[in-house]
Amino acid sequence: MKISGVDIRPGNILEYEGGIWKVAKIQHTQPGKGGAYMQVEMKNLIDGRKTNVRFRSADTVEKVRLDTKEYQFLYEDGDMLVFMDTDSYEQINLPSDLLGDARPFLQDGMQVQLELWEERPISVQLPAQIEADIVEADAVVKGQTASSSYKPAVLDNGVRIMVPPHIESGTRIVVDVYEQTYVGKAG
Repeated sequence: MKISGVDIRPGNILEYEGGIWKVAKIQHTQPGKGGAYMQVEMKNLIDGRKTNVRFRSADTVEKVRLDTKEYQFLYEDGDMLVFMDTDSYEQINLPSDLLGDARPFLQDGMQVQLELWEERPISVQLPAQIEADIVEADAVVKGQTASSSYKPAVLDNGVRIMVPPHIESGTRIVVDVYEQTYVGKAG
């Protein structure tokens, strides 16, 4: 499906110069001279390269629809991750770097969405939020006001995030996987 360069949005998957790219950021710019354009930051889903491209409203680009399929994470095998198709019980191995910064949040038995392009898995989507335990939290500095800044804490998966001052070690919290931020206490 062809779309205009100014209709590009973050999260879109585009076919550009023979590759498959995921849009990370966009910025609409209207310079004093010349026409408006969309500055688009994209990441190649096959080889991981990043690029910045300017698209004018007259430019068209092919928007790609990826097939999504639910898989379950089974185990890690070296630097490969083993997933199972929840319908056919067929197993596939994918490189762990396909998950990027979200890799530490992958948990045994977790349901994930694999995005497939021409039957080939190109990305793994974890749930947007997960529950995790705080294993280490700095003490609140006396005199800090309740509305002041967050304090550093370490999750059971080794990831460091910022949490409100009242969160202590041993507390189970909800974390945004892709922003790596505190959402709230687990219910």
